[in-house]
Amino acid sequence: MEEAKFRELLEQNYTWPALYMFKFICPADNEAIARLQQLFDPEVAEISLRPSSKGNYVSFTAKELMISVEAVMQRYEQARGIPGLISL
Repeated sequence: MEEAKFRELLEQNYTWPALYMFKFICPADNEAIARLQQLFDPEVAEISLRPSSKGNYVSFTAKELMISVEAVMQRYEQARGIPGLISL
C-alpha cells in the first residue's frame, strides 16, 4: 500500500496513543525471525508466532502500545530490511 494512504488510514482509524497490532509472514529462518523479534521489546509487546502447515513460514503477530502514526511507520520501515518478510 502507498505510504501516504497507509498513514491516512492510521490517522483516521486510531486515536494515539493506541494499541496497534503488527502482522507479518516471515520465512521459517532463525535469522529472519530473530531480526523481526529484535524490533519488539518482549516486556512491552505481546508477541505470538505460529508456523505454517508445511513449516516454510511463520506468522508473527505483535501487539504494542504505539504513541503515534510516526512510531508505527518507523517500525514498518525497520522491518523492510528483513529478506522475505511480508507485512500484512
